[in-house]
Amino acid sequence: FHTGEREEKCIIEDTPSDTLVVGKYKVQRWDIHKHDFLESAPGLGMFVTVRSPSGEVLLSKLYGPQGTFSFTSYLPGEHFICFQSNSTRLAVTAGSKLRMHFDIRVGEHFLDESAIQAKDKVNEVNVRLEHLIEQISHVTKEQDYERKREEKFRKTSEETNSNILWWAIVQTLILISVGFWQIKSLRDFFISKKLV
Repeated sequence: FHTGEREEKCIIEDTPSDTLVVGKYKVQRWDIHKHDFLESAPGLGMFVTVRSPSGEVLLSKLYGPQGTFSFTSYLPGEHFICFQSNSTRLAVTAGSKLRMHFDIRVGEHFLDESAIQAKDKVNEVNVRLEHLIEQISHVTKEQDYERKREEKFRKTSEETNSNILWWAIVQTLILISVGFWQIKSLRDFFISKKLV
């Protein structure tokens, strides 16, 4: 994605609790003379701030033009991952465009291939089995989280449907009472004018 030099961009990542989140990014600055993005942005860094659904800051750190960060979610819900460059130029003169390459991995535990190759086959199978167990655990957490979200959504939908039903009944009663009042008023008017 593209962003301004002094602009803060936030990404929302919905994660279950106790989940490892790993993010990698690379920043490129627009070069006016070459009309292209520079491969590395010299002297440019990024402030990375991560906030939990409750607003607590989980991570706030300055990185270089490319970097890797990670955090563990303690609460289920939407986590805000915000990026802002460390540019010291004034907002009026900081008109440069930045291109951000961003990759995020949720709940992944990476295997160290060199360590696996160094061990014998039994250990390799054991390490891969532990990795699969971790992945199964992560999938189970993800499903539980989605199930809770679906229950909350269903409850909200049922409450909304109930409110809509009562509102329709109230509207119907008001409409009927206004109709009777109009009929009575017209009848009384016609009687007073001796038209009926």
